[in-house]
Amino acid sequence: MTTTERPNGLHHRNIRTHQSEDVSSSDGGRGNVQEEDLRQWQNYAERVKVRVLAQVQDHLSEIIDKALIESVQPPNNSQPPVNGKTTKQHSSGYQRMDDGKVFMDRASLLDELFEISHIRTIYHMFIAVLLIFALSTLAVDYIDQGRLVLEFDLLLYAFGKLGTVTWAWTIMFAYTLCVPYYTLVFWGYVYHKFPYKLGLSLGTGLLMFAVQTCVLGVFPIYVVVHHQLPPASRFIVILEQIRFLMKAYSFIRETAPVIMKNTPKEGQSPRFPTFSSYLYFLFCPTLIYRESYPRNSHIRWRYVGVTAGMTLGCLFYSYFILVRLCIPIFKTDTKQPFSKRTMVLAVFHSVLPGIMLLLLCFFAFLHCWLNLFGELLRFADRMFYKDWWNSTSFANYYRTWNVVVHDWLYYYGYRDFLWLSKRKFRTAAMLSVFIVSAVVHEYALALGFGFFYPVMFTLFAVFGVTFNFTMNDKRKSPMFNVIIWMCLFLGQGVQVCLYCQEWYAQIHCPRKGDSLWELLVPRSWSCSYE
Repeated sequence: MTTTERPNGLHHRNIRTHQSEDVSSSDGGRGNVQEEDLRQWQNYAERVKVRVLAQVQDHLSEIIDKALIESVQPPNNSQPPVNGKTTKQHSSGYQRMDDGKVFMDRASLLDELFEISHIRTIYHMFIAVLLIFALSTLAVDYIDQGRLVLEFDLLLYAFGKLGTVTWAWTIMFAYTLCVPYYTLVFWGYVYHKFPYKLGLSLGTGLLMFAVQTCVLGVFPIYVVVHHQLPPASRFIVILEQIRFLMKAYSFIRETAPVIMKNTPKEGQSPRFPTFSSYLYFLFCPTLIYRESYPRNSHIRWRYVGVTAGMTLGCLFYSYFILVRLCIPIFKTDTKQPFSKRTMVLAVFHSVLPGIMLLLLCFFAFLHCWLNLFGELLRFADRMFYKDWWNSTSFANYYRTWNVVVHDWLYYYGYRDFLWLSKRKFRTAAMLSVFIVSAVVHEYALALGFGFFYPVMFTLFAVFGVTFNFTMNDKRKSPMFNVIIWMCLFLGQGVQVCLYCQEWYAQIHCPRKGDSLWELLVPRSWSCSYE
Protein backbone atom coordinates (compact mmCIF):
# COMPACT_ATOMS: atom_id res chain seq x y z
CA MET A 1 0.00 0.00 0.00
CA THR A 2 2.72 2.43 0.88
CA THR A 3 4.72 1.69 -2.28
CA THR A 4 1.73 2.40 -4.47
CA GLU A 5 0.57 5.48 -2.54
CA ARG A 6 3.92 7.21 -2.47
CA PRO A 7 4.33 7.69 -6.21
CA ASN A 8 0.69 8.66 -6.44
CA GLY A 9 1.26 11.35 -3.82
CA LEU A 10 4.32 12.58 -5.68
CA HIS A 11 2.41 12.49 -8.93
CA HIS A 12 -0.39 14.60 -7.46
CA ARG A 13 2.08 17.10 -5.98
CA ASN A 14 3.84 17.40 -9.31
CA ILE A 15 0.52 17.99 -11.04
CA ARG A 16 -0.36 20.75 -8.56
CA THR A 17 3.09 22.29 -8.97
CA HIS A 18 2.80 22.38 -12.74
CA GLN A 19 -0.68 23.84 -12.48
CA SER A 20 0.49 26.61 -10.15
CA GLU A 21 3.41 27.39 -12.43
CA ASP A 22 1.04 27.64 -15.37
CA VAL A 23 -1.27 29.95 -13.46
CA SER A 24 1.58 32.15 -12.29
CA SER A 25 3.04 32.36 -15.76
CA SER A 26 -0.29 33.21 -17.30
CA ASP A 27 -1.21 35.77 -14.61
CA GLY A 28 2.22 37.34 -14.19
CA GLY A 29 1.07 40.73 -15.34
CA ARG A 30 -1.94 40.62 -13.07
CA GLY A 31 0.34 39.80 -10.06
CA ASN A 32 2.51 42.84 -10.76
CA VAL A 33 -0.57 45.02 -10.80
CA GLN A 34 -1.71 43.55 -7.50
CA GLU A 35 1.71 44.20 -5.94
CA GLU A 36 1.60 47.80 -7.12
CA ASP A 37 -1.89 48.18 -5.64
CA LEU A 38 -0.63 46.72 -2.38
CA ARG A 39 2.25 49.21 -2.23
CA GLN A 40 -0.12 52.09 -2.90
CA TRP A 41 -2.44 50.85 -0.19
CA GLN A 42 0.47 50.61 2.27
CA ASN A 43 1.55 54.16 1.46
CA TYR A 44 -2.01 55.37 1.93
CA ALA A 45 -2.21 53.55 5.28
CA GLU A 46 1.03 55.21 6.39
CA ARG A 47 -0.34 58.66 5.52
CA VAL A 48 -3.54 57.92 7.43
CA LYS A 49 -1.51 56.75 10.41
CA VAL A 50 0.53 59.96 10.42
CA ARG A 51 -2.61 62.10 10.30
CA VAL A 52 -4.24 60.12 13.11
CA LEU A 53 -1.13 60.38 15.29
CA ALA A 54 -0.95 64.11 14.65
CA GLN A 55 -4.58 64.52 15.72
CA VAL A 56 -4.26 62.56 18.97
CA GLN A 57 -0.83 63.91 19.94
CA ASP A 58 -2.24 67.14 21.38
CA HIS A 59 -4.74 65.26 23.55
CA LEU A 60 -2.63 62.29 24.62
CA SER A 61 -0.59 64.08 27.29
CA GLU A 62 -3.71 65.63 28.85
CA ILE A 63 -5.43 62.24 28.97
CA ILE A 64 -2.39 60.64 30.61
CA ASP A 65 -2.09 63.47 33.16
CA LYS A 66 -5.77 63.18 34.01
CA ALA A 67 -5.49 59.42 34.45
CA LEU A 68 -2.43 59.81 36.68
CA ILE A 69 -4.13 62.45 38.80
CA GLU A 70 -7.19 60.26 39.25
CA SER A 71 -5.00 57.29 40.14
CA VAL A 72 -3.11 59.12 42.88
CA GLN A 73 -6.14 60.80 44.43
CA PRO A 74 -7.41 58.92 47.49
CA PRO A 75 -10.90 57.38 47.36
CA ASN A 76 -14.01 58.27 49.33
CA ASN A 77 -13.80 61.97 48.45
CA SER A 78 -10.91 62.59 50.83
CA GLN A 79 -7.96 64.89 50.30
CA PRO A 80 -4.33 63.81 50.61
CA PRO A 81 -3.10 64.02 54.20
CA VAL A 82 -1.98 67.50 55.12
CA ASN A 83 -0.05 67.99 58.34
CA GLY A 84 -0.79 64.39 59.26
CA LYS A 85 -4.57 64.68 58.99
CA THR A 86 -7.09 63.79 56.33
CA THR A 87 -9.94 66.18 55.58
CA LYS A 88 -13.17 65.38 53.79
CA GLN A 89 -14.23 67.23 50.71
CA HIS A 90 -17.60 68.92 50.55
CA SER A 91 -20.10 68.33 47.81
CA SER A 92 -19.99 72.03 47.00
CA GLY A 93 -17.63 74.81 47.80
CA TYR A 94 -13.98 75.62 47.55
CA GLN A 95 -12.30 72.24 47.49
CA ARG A 96 -14.60 70.74 44.89
CA MET A 97 -13.65 73.46 42.44
CA ASP A 98 -10.25 71.97 41.68
CA ASP A 99 -9.00 70.02 44.71
CA GLY A 100 -5.61 71.73 44.49
CA LYS A 101 -2.53 71.04 42.45
CA VAL A 102 -1.27 67.45 42.36
CA PHE A 103 2.48 66.93 42.11
CA MET A 104 3.86 63.87 40.37
CA ASP A 105 7.13 62.53 39.03
CA ARG A 106 7.64 63.91 35.51
CA ALA A 107 10.54 65.34 33.51
CA SER A 108 10.75 68.70 31.78
CA LEU A 109 9.49 68.72 28.23
CA LEU A 110 12.75 69.94 26.69
CA ASP A 111 14.70 67.17 28.43
CA GLU A 112 12.45 64.68 26.68
CA LEU A 113 12.62 66.51 23.36
CA PHE A 114 16.42 66.69 23.46
CA GLU A 115 16.43 62.88 23.25
CA ILE A 116 15.27 63.35 19.64
CA SER A 117 18.20 64.02 17.33
CA HIS A 118 16.26 66.52 15.20
CA ILE A 119 15.41 68.72 18.20
CA ARG A 120 18.94 68.38 19.55
CA THR A 121 20.22 69.71 16.23
CA ILE A 122 18.29 72.96 16.77
CA TYR A 123 20.00 73.25 20.16
CA HIS A 124 23.37 72.76 18.42
CA MET A 125 22.48 75.53 15.95
CA PHE A 126 22.00 77.98 18.83
CA ILE A 127 25.40 76.97 20.23
CA ALA A 128 26.93 77.63 16.81
CA VAL A 129 25.37 81.10 16.74
CA LEU A 130 26.85 81.80 20.19
CA LEU A 131 30.31 80.85 18.90
CA ILE A 132 29.80 83.08 15.87
CA PHE A 133 28.93 85.99 18.19
CA ALA A 134 32.12 85.40 20.18
CA LEU A 135 34.25 85.20 17.01
CA SER A 136 32.69 88.35 15.56
CA THR A 137 33.35 90.25 18.80
CA LEU A 138 36.98 89.09 18.76
CA ALA A 139 37.36 90.12 15.12
CA VAL A 140 35.84 93.58 15.65
CA ASP A 141 37.95 94.21 18.76
CA TYR A 142 41.11 93.14 16.91
CA ILE A 143 40.35 95.40 13.94
CA ASP A 144 39.37 98.42 16.07
CA GLN A 145 41.73 98.12 19.02
CA GLY A 146 44.29 95.48 18.08
CA ARG A 147 43.46 93.01 20.90
CA LEU A 148 42.25 89.41 20.99
CA VAL A 149 40.82 89.33 24.51
CA LEU A 150 37.12 89.27 25.24
CA GLU A 151 36.28 91.88 27.86
CA PHE A 152 32.94 91.47 29.58
CA ASP A 153 32.84 94.99 30.97
CA LEU A 154 29.07 95.32 30.52
CA LEU A 155 28.50 92.03 32.32
CA LEU A 156 30.72 93.07 35.21
CA TYR A 157 28.89 96.39 35.48
CA ALA A 158 25.43 94.78 35.41
CA PHE A 159 26.28 92.42 38.30
CA GLY A 160 28.12 94.99 40.39
CA LYS A 161 27.73 95.49 44.17
CA LEU A 162 26.99 91.82 44.82
CA GLY A 163 28.00 92.30 48.45
CA THR A 164 25.04 94.61 49.00
CA VAL A 165 22.80 92.14 47.19
CA THR A 166 24.03 89.32 49.46
CA TRP A 167 23.27 90.96 52.80
CA ALA A 168 19.94 92.32 51.54
CA TRP A 169 18.94 88.84 50.37
CA THR A 170 20.03 87.34 53.70
CA ILE A 171 17.75 89.69 55.63
CA MET A 172 14.77 88.94 53.37
CA PHE A 173 15.40 85.20 53.58
CA ALA A 174 15.78 85.19 57.37
CA TYR A 175 12.51 87.07 57.74
CA THR A 176 10.62 84.78 55.34
CA LEU A 177 12.02 81.70 57.04
CA CYS A 178 11.19 82.65 60.62
CA VAL A 179 8.36 85.19 60.86
CA PRO A 180 5.59 83.52 58.76
CA TYR A 181 6.30 80.09 60.25
CA TYR A 182 6.41 81.06 63.92
CA THR A 183 3.52 83.50 63.50
CA LEU A 184 1.43 80.63 62.15
CA VAL A 185 2.52 78.38 65.03
CA PHE A 186 1.59 81.01 67.61
CA TRP A 187 -1.76 81.71 65.97
CA GLY A 188 -2.49 77.98 65.66
CA TYR A 189 -1.82 77.32 69.34
CA VAL A 190 -4.12 80.14 70.46
CA TYR A 191 -6.84 79.87 67.80
CA HIS A 192 -8.91 76.97 69.22
CA LYS A 193 -8.66 78.31 72.79
CA PHE A 194 -9.41 81.95 72.06
CA PRO A 195 -13.09 82.98 72.30
CA TYR A 196 -12.89 85.70 69.62
CA LYS A 197 -11.40 83.74 66.73
CA LEU A 198 -12.19 86.31 64.05
CA GLY A 199 -10.60 89.10 66.03
CA LEU A 200 -7.52 86.99 66.72
CA SER A 201 -7.15 86.14 63.04
CA LEU A 202 -7.63 89.73 61.89
CA GLY A 203 -5.25 91.10 64.49
CA THR A 204 -2.54 88.57 63.70
CA GLY A 205 -2.99 89.06 59.98
CA LEU A 206 -2.82 92.86 60.16
CA LEU A 207 0.26 92.77 62.39
CA MET A 208 2.03 90.36 60.06
CA PHE A 209 0.97 92.41 57.03
CA ALA A 210 2.49 95.56 58.59
CA VAL A 211 5.79 93.83 59.39
CA GLN A 212 5.91 92.16 55.99
CA THR A 213 5.26 95.47 54.25
CA CYS A 214 8.34 96.92 55.95
CA VAL A 215 10.71 93.97 55.48
CA LEU A 216 9.58 92.49 52.16
CA GLY A 217 7.99 95.65 50.77
CA VAL A 218 9.86 98.84 51.63
CA PHE A 219 13.27 97.39 52.52
CA PRO A 220 14.14 95.91 49.07
CA ILE A 221 13.05 99.13 47.34
CA TYR A 222 15.19 101.15 49.74
CA VAL A 223 18.23 98.94 49.04
CA VAL A 224 17.79 99.21 45.28
CA VAL A 225 17.28 102.97 45.21
CA HIS A 226 19.56 104.11 48.03
CA HIS A 227 22.56 102.01 47.01
CA GLN A 228 22.02 102.66 43.28
CA LEU A 229 22.46 99.02 42.33
CA PRO A 230 23.22 98.20 38.69
CA PRO A 231 20.49 96.52 36.59
CA ALA A 232 21.20 92.80 37.10
CA SER A 233 21.75 93.27 40.84
CA ARG A 234 18.49 95.22 41.02
CA PHE A 235 16.60 92.41 39.33
CA ILE A 236 18.05 89.85 41.77
CA VAL A 237 16.78 91.80 44.78
CA ILE A 238 13.36 92.61 43.29
CA LEU A 239 12.66 89.15 41.89
CA GLU A 240 13.66 87.55 45.18
CA GLN A 241 11.37 90.00 46.97
CA ILE A 242 8.46 88.88 44.78
CA ARG A 243 9.36 85.20 45.20
CA PHE A 244 9.51 85.41 49.00
CA LEU A 245 6.15 87.19 49.11
CA MET A 246 4.52 84.52 46.95
CA LYS A 247 6.11 81.69 48.95
CA ALA A 248 5.03 83.13 52.30
CA TYR A 249 1.48 83.69 51.07
CA SER A 250 1.22 80.13 49.74
CA PHE A 251 2.44 78.69 53.03
CA ILE A 252 -0.12 80.64 55.07
CA ARG A 253 -2.89 80.06 52.52
CA GLU A 254 -2.41 76.29 52.40
CA THR A 255 -1.82 75.69 56.11
CA ALA A 256 -4.15 78.07 57.97
CA PRO A 257 -7.45 76.52 56.67
CA VAL A 258 -6.27 73.06 57.74
CA ILE A 259 -5.53 74.29 61.28
CA MET A 260 -8.90 76.00 61.48
CA LYS A 261 -10.84 72.91 60.39
CA ASN A 262 -9.01 70.36 62.56
CA THR A 263 -9.81 71.02 66.20
CA PRO A 264 -7.33 69.15 68.43
CA LYS A 265 -8.67 66.72 70.98
CA GLU A 266 -8.58 67.48 74.68
CA GLY A 267 -5.01 67.55 75.93
CA GLN A 268 -3.48 67.49 72.45
CA SER A 269 -1.72 70.26 70.56
CA PRO A 270 -2.52 71.23 66.98
CA ARG A 271 -0.37 69.63 64.32
CA PHE A 272 1.78 72.05 62.33
CA PRO A 273 4.01 71.66 59.27
CA THR A 274 7.57 70.77 60.14
CA PHE A 275 10.16 73.52 59.97
CA SER A 276 12.27 71.42 57.61
CA SER A 277 9.39 71.08 55.14
CA TYR A 278 8.94 74.86 55.09
CA LEU A 279 12.68 75.38 54.64
CA TYR A 280 12.64 72.92 51.74
CA PHE A 281 9.69 74.77 50.21
CA LEU A 282 11.58 78.08 50.20
CA PHE A 283 14.18 76.61 47.83
CA CYS A 284 12.28 74.04 45.77
CA PRO A 285 11.10 75.19 42.31
CA THR A 286 7.39 75.62 43.02
CA LEU A 287 5.18 78.32 44.52
CA ILE A 288 2.52 75.93 45.86
CA TYR A 289 3.21 74.69 49.39
CA ARG A 290 2.86 71.03 50.32
CA GLU A 291 4.07 69.16 53.37
CA SER A 292 5.90 66.75 51.03
CA TYR A 293 6.62 66.43 47.32
CA PRO A 294 7.58 63.50 45.08
CA ARG A 295 11.35 63.09 45.34
CA ASN A 296 13.94 61.45 43.13
CA SER A 297 16.11 58.71 44.59
CA HIS A 298 19.45 60.40 43.86
CA ILE A 299 21.12 63.49 42.40
CA ARG A 300 22.48 63.28 38.85
CA TRP A 301 25.64 65.34 39.29
CA ARG A 302 26.46 65.26 35.59
CA TYR A 303 23.04 66.75 34.88
CA VAL A 304 23.73 69.43 37.51
CA GLY A 305 27.03 70.36 35.83
CA VAL A 306 25.53 70.47 32.34
CA THR A 307 22.55 72.55 33.47
CA ALA A 308 24.76 75.02 35.35
CA GLY A 309 26.94 75.34 32.24
CA MET A 310 23.90 76.02 30.05
CA THR A 311 22.75 78.72 32.48
CA LEU A 312 26.11 80.50 32.22
CA GLY A 313 26.04 80.01 28.47
CA CYS A 314 22.68 81.78 28.25
CA LEU A 315 24.09 84.65 30.33
CA PHE A 316 26.98 85.16 27.93
CA TYR A 317 24.62 84.68 24.98
CA SER A 318 22.50 87.60 26.22
CA TYR A 319 25.63 89.67 26.68
CA PHE A 320 26.71 89.16 23.06
CA ILE A 321 23.21 89.96 21.78
CA LEU A 322 23.22 93.28 23.64
CA VAL A 323 26.76 94.14 22.58
CA ARG A 324 26.49 93.11 18.92
CA LEU A 325 22.81 93.80 18.08
CA CYS A 326 21.41 96.40 20.50
CA ILE A 327 24.08 98.82 21.70
CA PRO A 328 25.42 99.74 18.22
CA ILE A 329 21.89 100.75 17.17
CA PHE A 330 20.76 102.76 20.18
CA LYS A 331 24.02 104.19 21.55
CA THR A 332 24.18 107.37 19.47
CA ASP A 333 26.03 110.60 20.17
CA THR A 334 23.92 112.81 17.93
CA LYS A 335 20.19 113.37 18.05
CA GLN A 336 18.43 112.00 15.03
CA PRO A 337 15.20 113.79 14.12
CA PHE A 338 12.21 111.73 15.14
CA SER A 339 10.01 110.40 12.37
CA LYS A 340 7.74 107.46 11.75
CA ARG A 341 10.38 105.98 9.49
CA THR A 342 13.12 105.99 12.13
CA MET A 343 10.81 104.51 14.75
CA VAL A 344 9.58 101.72 12.45
CA LEU A 345 13.15 100.87 11.45
CA ALA A 346 14.25 100.84 15.09
CA VAL A 347 11.42 98.49 16.05
CA PHE A 348 12.17 96.05 13.25
CA HIS A 349 15.89 96.22 14.02
CA SER A 350 14.97 95.12 17.55
CA VAL A 351 12.83 92.16 16.52
CA LEU A 352 15.71 89.68 16.18
CA PRO A 353 17.49 90.53 19.46
CA GLY A 354 14.12 90.78 21.18
CA ILE A 355 12.91 87.30 20.28
CA MET A 356 16.35 85.83 21.00
CA LEU A 357 16.34 87.41 24.46
CA LEU A 358 12.85 86.04 25.07
CA LEU A 359 13.93 82.50 24.16
CA LEU A 360 17.08 82.84 26.25
CA CYS A 361 15.13 84.04 29.29
CA PHE A 362 12.77 81.10 28.92
CA PHE A 363 15.54 78.54 28.47
CA ALA A 364 17.87 79.97 31.14
CA PHE A 365 15.30 80.41 33.90
CA LEU A 366 12.32 78.12 33.29
CA HIS A 367 14.39 75.20 32.05
CA CYS A 368 18.00 75.45 33.27
CA TRP A 369 17.70 77.35 36.56
CA LEU A 370 14.59 75.58 37.86
CA ASN A 371 15.84 72.16 36.78
CA LEU A 372 19.16 72.90 38.48
CA PHE A 373 17.48 73.50 41.83
CA GLY A 374 15.05 70.67 41.19
CA GLU A 375 17.92 68.25 40.67
CA LEU A 376 19.89 69.45 43.69
CA LEU A 377 16.79 69.10 45.90
CA ARG A 378 15.65 65.85 44.18
CA PHE A 379 12.35 67.57 43.34
CA ALA A 380 10.66 65.16 40.93
CA ASP A 381 7.89 67.27 39.36
CA ARG A 382 9.69 69.20 36.60
CA MET A 383 6.68 70.48 34.66
CA PHE A 384 7.76 74.12 34.86
CA TYR A 385 6.34 74.85 31.40
CA LYS A 386 4.42 73.13 28.63
CA ASP A 387 4.61 73.28 24.84
CA TRP A 388 3.78 76.99 24.64
CA TRP A 389 5.50 77.22 21.25
CA ASN A 390 2.67 75.15 19.71
CA SER A 391 -0.08 77.43 21.04
CA THR A 392 -2.78 78.53 18.61
CA SER A 393 -4.43 80.81 21.19
CA PHE A 394 -3.08 83.39 23.59
CA ALA A 395 -5.14 81.80 26.36
CA ASN A 396 -3.17 78.58 25.94
CA TYR A 397 0.11 80.51 25.64
CA TYR A 398 -0.44 82.23 29.00
CA ARG A 399 -1.25 78.89 30.64
CA THR A 400 1.76 77.03 29.29
CA TRP A 401 4.54 79.65 29.17
CA ASN A 402 5.28 79.67 32.92
CA VAL A 403 3.41 76.93 34.75
CA VAL A 404 5.03 77.77 38.10
CA VAL A 405 3.64 81.32 38.24
CA HIS A 406 0.43 80.34 36.45
CA ASP A 407 -0.39 77.79 39.16
CA TRP A 408 0.03 80.43 41.88
CA LEU A 409 -2.17 82.94 40.04
CA TYR A 410 -4.77 80.33 39.24
CA TYR A 411 -5.15 78.77 42.68
CA TYR A 412 -4.77 81.92 44.81
CA GLY A 413 -6.10 84.52 42.39
CA TYR A 414 -8.58 83.19 39.87
CA ARG A 415 -9.95 80.26 41.90
CA ASP A 416 -10.21 82.18 45.17
CA PHE A 417 -11.97 85.02 43.38
CA LEU A 418 -14.55 82.53 42.07
CA TRP A 419 -14.91 80.99 45.52
CA LEU A 420 -15.59 84.38 47.12
CA SER A 421 -18.07 85.30 44.37
CA LYS A 422 -19.74 81.86 44.47
CA ARG A 423 -18.48 80.98 40.99
CA LYS A 424 -19.77 84.19 39.43
CA PHE A 425 -17.91 86.90 37.52
CA ARG A 426 -15.47 84.62 35.71
CA THR A 427 -14.50 87.43 33.36
CA ALA A 428 -13.78 89.73 36.29
CA ALA A 429 -11.68 86.98 37.90
CA MET A 430 -9.64 86.57 34.73
CA LEU A 431 -9.20 90.33 34.33
CA SER A 432 -8.05 90.69 37.94
CA VAL A 433 -5.38 88.04 37.39
CA PHE A 434 -4.17 89.81 34.23
CA ILE A 435 -4.03 93.19 35.97
CA VAL A 436 -2.11 91.81 38.97
CA SER A 437 0.36 90.03 36.69
CA ALA A 438 0.83 93.14 34.52
CA VAL A 439 1.40 95.38 37.56
CA VAL A 440 3.98 93.00 39.05
CA HIS A 441 5.82 92.68 35.73
CA GLU A 442 5.92 96.44 35.32
CA TYR A 443 7.00 96.91 38.94
CA ALA A 444 9.95 94.56 38.44
CA LEU A 445 11.02 96.27 35.19
CA ALA A 446 10.62 99.79 36.60
CA LEU A 447 12.82 99.09 39.63
CA GLY A 448 15.20 96.91 37.63
CA PHE A 449 15.90 99.54 34.97
CA GLY A 450 15.54 102.51 37.31
CA PHE A 451 12.84 104.33 35.33
CA PHE A 452 9.11 104.14 34.75
CA TYR A 453 8.07 103.38 31.19
CA PRO A 454 4.90 101.22 31.14
CA VAL A 455 5.59 99.39 27.88
CA MET A 456 5.24 95.94 29.46
CA PHE A 457 2.08 96.96 31.30
CA THR A 458 0.48 98.29 28.10
CA LEU A 459 1.37 95.19 26.08
CA PHE A 460 0.26 92.85 28.85
CA ALA A 461 -2.84 94.54 30.26
CA VAL A 462 -4.21 96.00 27.02
CA PHE A 463 -3.09 93.90 24.06
CA GLY A 464 -2.64 90.74 26.12
CA VAL A 465 -6.17 90.90 27.54
CA THR A 466 -7.64 91.70 24.13
CA PHE A 467 -5.85 88.81 22.44
CA ASN A 468 -6.75 86.48 25.30
CA PHE A 469 -10.47 86.98 24.67
CA THR A 470 -10.33 87.20 20.88
CA MET A 471 -7.79 84.44 20.21
CA ASN A 472 -9.20 81.91 22.66
CA ASP A 473 -9.04 78.13 22.81
CA LYS A 474 -11.49 77.77 19.94
CA ARG A 475 -8.72 78.74 17.55
CA LYS A 476 -7.17 75.49 16.33
CA SER A 477 -5.82 76.34 12.90
CA PRO A 478 -2.02 76.35 12.46
CA MET A 479 -2.39 79.85 11.02
CA PHE A 480 -3.14 81.13 14.53
CA ASN A 481 0.18 79.73 15.70
CA VAL A 482 1.81 81.85 13.00
CA ILE A 483 -0.15 84.89 14.23
CA ILE A 484 0.99 84.29 17.82
CA TRP A 485 4.63 84.11 16.76
CA MET A 486 4.25 87.30 14.74
CA CYS A 487 2.80 89.04 17.80
CA LEU A 488 5.65 87.75 19.96
CA PHE A 489 8.23 88.96 17.44
CA LEU A 490 6.67 92.42 17.18
CA GLY A 491 5.99 92.71 20.90
CA GLN A 492 9.58 91.86 21.81
CA GLY A 493 10.85 94.27 19.17
CA VAL A 494 8.76 97.10 20.62
CA GLN A 495 9.95 96.38 24.15
CA VAL A 496 13.64 96.18 23.28
CA CYS A 497 13.41 99.32 21.13
CA LEU A 498 11.57 101.52 23.62
CA TYR A 499 13.44 100.35 26.72
CA CYS A 500 16.83 100.82 25.01
CA GLN A 501 15.87 104.30 23.83
CA GLU A 502 14.73 105.24 27.34
CA TRP A 503 17.90 103.81 28.91
CA TYR A 504 20.18 106.05 26.84
CA ALA A 505 17.81 108.99 27.22
CA GLN A 506 18.14 108.65 31.00
CA ILE A 507 21.94 108.76 30.59
CA HIS A 508 22.12 111.73 28.19
CA CYS A 509 19.28 113.70 29.80
CA PRO A 510 19.25 113.00 33.55
CA ARG A 511 16.39 114.24 35.66
CA LYS A 512 16.78 117.74 37.07
CA GLY A 513 14.37 117.16 39.96
CA ASP A 514 12.39 114.55 41.84
CA SER A 515 8.91 115.75 41.02
CA LEU A 516 6.25 113.16 40.27
CA TRP A 517 5.90 114.47 36.71
CA GLU A 518 9.59 113.88 35.92
CA LEU A 519 9.46 110.42 37.45
CA LEU A 520 6.45 109.33 35.40
CA VAL A 521 7.14 110.96 32.01
CA PRO A 522 9.70 109.01 29.90
CA ARG A 523 12.83 111.01 29.14
CA SER A 524 13.04 109.72 25.56
CA TRP A 525 9.94 111.77 24.68
CA SER A 526 11.73 115.08 25.15
CA CYS A 527 15.45 114.31 25.38
CA SER A 528 17.91 115.99 23.02
CA TYR A 529 21.40 114.49 22.79
CA GLU A 530 23.06 117.78 21.89
